Amino acid sequence: MALVGGRARPSARPAAPGAPPATPAAGAAGAAWPGLALAVAGVAAAWLVHRALPAVPMLTAAVVLGLAAAHTPWLRTRIRGRCRAGLSVAAKRLMRLGVVLLGLKLSLSDVLGLGWSTVAMVLAVVAATLGGTWWLGRRLGLPGDQPLLIATGYAICGASAIGAVAAVHDSDEDDAATSVALVTLCGTLAMAVLPLLHGPLGLTDAQFGRWVGAGVHDVGQVVAAAQTAGPAALGEAVLVKLMRVALLAPLVAALVVAARRRGRGAAAGGRAGRPPLVPLFVAGFLAMVVVRTTGLLPEPVLASAGTAQELLLAAALFGLGSAVHLPTLSRTGARVAALGLTAWALIAAASYAGVLLTA
Repeated sequence: MALVGGRARPSARPAAPGAPPATPAAGAAGAAWPGLALAVAGVAAAWLVHRALPAVPMLTAAVVLGLAAAHTPWLRTRIRGRCRAGLSVAAKRLMRLGVVLLGLKLSLSDVLGLGWSTVAMVLAVVAATLGGTWWLGRRLGLPGDQPLLIATGYAICGASAIGAVAAVHDSDEDDAATSVALVTLCGTLAMAVLPLLHGPLGLTDAQFGRWVGAGVHDVGQVVAAAQTAGPAALGEAVLVKLMRVALLAPLVAALVVAARRRGRGAAAGGRAGRPPLVPLFVAGFLAMVVVRTTGLLPEPVLASAGTAQELLLAAALFGLGSAVHLPTLSRTGARVAALGLTAWALIAAASYAGVLLTA
């Protein structure tokens, strides 16, 4: 024990012979592994839930399990303590890797094959949902970036879009977690309700598929809802949904331009006040779209990449779900619920009108 300035301080211990010097990276990795291990366990549990209940997408199960874990007494202290660093890594970095691999699901030729009227319909629905939800969220006085993140999740591709926008907008983790929870719950509601309206609304299978693709949030939820009407509906739904996914890159670029004008730093790694116009993970997403469009990758590789993408996103969503604190959420719960239900009705009505106009 050494005295420094009148205070006792432990003396530094010499490193063991042959031991590598400690590095900040090694310390960060050591701090992250408990949370990453918990995220892996959460993914395994979500996979089991999906296997037992195929109608429940694995990504939806991952969010719900993360939220449940955060409020389980014997897990809660660990999640808020030694597991927090690793869960944050999962929620941010694994989310970006999952978004990159999401690009391999999208081919430019598939998008163009939809026809210009459908492309215009998707653009109009996304613009109406994004603008309307963002405006209403601000009018309701939701804190931080919640209006933007919720609007992005509804308009583009659910939790994946929220994670991407939160990364470049340097959003608070609580705002991202709350937004993911809301969009996931409302997407699950849409997944259950829309198939019940297939017959009463007089939609053909193809029209129903396009409605689901334009109006449901996450890709897994789209598949779960559309498959109830058969393969024709499922094919249309996935194509329209991937068209919405393609709009993620220009949306992120527009937000980065806005951040540059405000002089606001971004978490994507740019200099303070000058975030990169195209963040690295968005560039990776676009590169994967190009690779898929070339047709060079065989189906087994695409299938493996799709599995990896779902596992990465499931780990990220478990991490985000574990950050939701219901007592805190309850303070704005009525306003968040009002925004969620209104936005859900908005995108359902706008996409239904768009499908009828382009039939």
